[in-house]
Amino acid sequence: MSQVLTTASVPEGEQVACWRDAVGRALVPMTVVPRGAGPFDGRITTSDLGHLRVSTLEADAARISRTPSLIARSPEAFLTVGIQVSGTATLTQDGRRAQVREGDLLVCDSTRPYSLAHPERFATHVFRLPRPALGVPDADLRRITGTAIGTADGFGTVLLPFLASLAASAHSYSPALGSRLAGSVVDLVGALVAERTRQAGPDQDGTRAHLVRRVRDHIDRNLGDPALSPEAIAGAHRISVRYLHRLFEGQGITVGRLVQQRRLEECARELARHGRTNPTVSAVARRWGFVSPTHFSRAFRTAYGVPPSEWRGPRASAAAPGA
Repeated sequence: MSQVLTTASVPEGEQVACWRDAVGRALVPMTVVPRGAGPFDGRITTSDLGHLRVSTLEADAARISRTPSLIARSPEAFLTVGIQVSGTATLTQDGRRAQVREGDLLVCDSTRPYSLAHPERFATHVFRLPRPALGVPDADLRRITGTAIGTADGFGTVLLPFLASLAASAHSYSPALGSRLAGSVVDLVGALVAERTRQAGPDQDGTRAHLVRRVRDHIDRNLGDPALSPEAIAGAHRISVRYLHRLFEGQGITVGRLVQQRRLEECARELARHGRTNPTVSAVARRWGFVSPTHFSRAFRTAYGVPPSEWRGPRASAAAPGA
């Protein structure tokens, strides 16, 4: 079922504010500056397909912007994929400026500032999808933001007609089918990103290796946080959990196992130290992110062959990780 909002019945002095609020609810909070004085006419139709939101915007000439202050107040990570149905626009993001013509596709990332200047009345279909659902690195996403993609541009020949058709019929699908279609859109947009990344000739192995190093450094810096999990790690790096696991397929260890292994190593080091006052086993476990003493003791014994209470003395010092 679609929701429709129009400024037609709104008093003239409140039309721009009404339109700004409608755009903010459908997409992300934006500033709106009309091109001319007088009445402002806008209409927005919105439908939800699973985690995908499909909107059609028709409005008078205006400049809409996603500013740093709005990002700070509403930091939700969305990717918006638009199809220019009529009119033109100038898109600016990530240091690039693109002229968007009728029939072109454009991509914007809500976590970084961007603006769209419409010099005349326009209509556009906009697909809003959670950015983490794509499961691609931030560096790859930046290759398609601030650009215009036409039907003659590689994968655009497939994606554009599909999205245009879906936008026209988004209100007619059942929730189950809508969720499946949302997954298809995510996969197709991911394929577009992959195509653009290959065209740019990046060092894919180098990019993955760099991201793996960043993830490992993040884990080491946050071992004491009991909430450190694959979900938290993926969120901190703005990638999906699925992509995070894929990154570690060639590492010989899962992300969850790596976190536990590094925690155990630090616990073993600390327990093996000699000093005037030795911390209790439970204090060491808590310091390195273990919540349950029973779980810690069992995991430690599995890894080192003895319970943590016995992991002291010369033998333990010699066997401690990094000794």
